[in-house]
Amino acid sequence: MSLSRELLLAFLLAAVVPLVDDSPHDTELVLDALAQHHLANRVLALRDGAEALDYLYRRGPFAGRTTGQPAVILLDLKMPKVDGIEVLRELKNDPELGLIPVVMMTSSREEQDLLDSYRLGVNAYVVKPLDFHQFADAVEKVGAFWAVVNEPPPRSVPSPGDPRVRPRPGADPVAETADSAAAPRTPGAK
Repeated sequence: MSLSRELLLAFLLAAVVPLVDDSPHDTELVLDALAQHHLANRVLALRDGAEALDYLYRRGPFAGRTTGQPAVILLDLKMPKVDGIEVLRELKNDPELGLIPVVMMTSSREEQDLLDSYRLGVNAYVVKPLDFHQFADAVEKVGAFWAVVNEPPPRSVPSPGDPRVRPRPGADPVAETADSAAAPRTPGAK
């Protein structure tokens, strides 16, 4: 593994990755797939677009958030309150948040949804397969791409001296939700 690949992997292991999806079933599948492949150390499960925007803009229950911005956002398209298109629109129009990569993970194959997402600046559009193994494989590929292949925007990857770069010994994937911001998640636990 090259140094830059190690830095990228360590960055994703240290960074929070918001998973914005209103389906508890799909959220659980993504969390299990990421945990199986050790691609994210901390996943923040958010239930809708309004909660995602509160997290990103440090509002409401996230007003005291001290962590940096996410390495990547995994975003569902069809959600209550604020849908994925509106979240994407707000992010890409914000000078600070607009550089955060956004992966639309949705069951929608509608051409208009695809066009709207790319016109607003989505970085990837992944249709969720119905089969569990295909779904887990798709999540693993998305995670591997952002952890290893993708070159992040300048100043989004910590420098080699940054303590976030050092993987914690024995670190297991952890999921957070708005209700339990620091609760460890055991892969496979429901």
